[in-house]
Amino acid sequence: MAWSPARNARHLRRYREIVEVLGRNGFGQLVDLLAAQPYSALPRRLLRRWRRTPLGAPQRLRLALEELGPTFIKLGQILSTRPDLIPPAYIAELAKLQDTVPPEPWEPIRAQIEAELGAPPEELFASFEHVPIAAASLSQVHAATLHDGTEVVVKVQRPDIQETIETDLEIMLHLATLMERHIQEMDILQPVAVVEEFERSIKREIDFNIEAAAIERFGRNFQNDSTIYVPKVYRDYSTSKVLTMEFIDGVKASSKEALINAGLDPKVLASRGA
Repeated sequence: MAWSPARNARHLRRYREIVEVLGRNGFGQLVDLLAAQPYSALPRRLLRRWRRTPLGAPQRLRLALEELGPTFIKLGQILSTRPDLIPPAYIAELAKLQDTVPPEPWEPIRAQIEAELGAPPEELFASFEHVPIAAASLSQVHAATLHDGTEVVVKVQRPDIQETIETDLEIMLHLATLMERHIQEMDILQPVAVVEEFERSIKREIDFNIEAAAIERFGRNFQNDSTIYVPKVYRDYSTSKVLTMEFIDGVKASSKEALINAGLDPKVLASRGA
């Protein structure tokens, strides 16, 4: 179904924001090529003036995605794993999106937990750290302790993220359609197909019930393999937007020096992982 930016005010505001962020980060020419400038409240001369920037295109793209928020950050993260689609310079820059997402303030997260689990975290858990130990584009993770003393991590989806994603996906699909229509070189990249695949992926990711089931299924499949440990999922403290799992301490697999300092052999780990 064709997407109309006049469909409602919310979509139009977001569309304007995206066009203006692209222009502000030096992609005014792309806005012109897509004939998307009419969706911006800013004059064409300002979008053109913003093109003059000393930063390279890969860095400007990363900055634009960061400014546009979770959905676009997630798209950038996925693209950073696709050297078959984009050049190495873009891969290197977009990879920086993996660990640079600011966390959500505590009060909206607290409200999200209470709405999902039926009680505030102060009642549900013996302790709950307000400051997250990790923050991603769609969710963030907090350390907590159950009343029986079990240490857990609680993954909480960012409030209102589903509505944001739905709006952004419609706009992404419209922009991808414009790319295929107006930029011949885009045919080989198939931007519409990329967005459609991204839509399927991100919609699975924002349903934590799917993730919980995958963790449990993986655990059953490898229950007899002593080289693999899968954390327990606590279903009583989990929903489609909150996922509570056993806390497992460890070392980041991509940090070779930390692995060696911990007495672990990267080659053995790579073999087991494969």
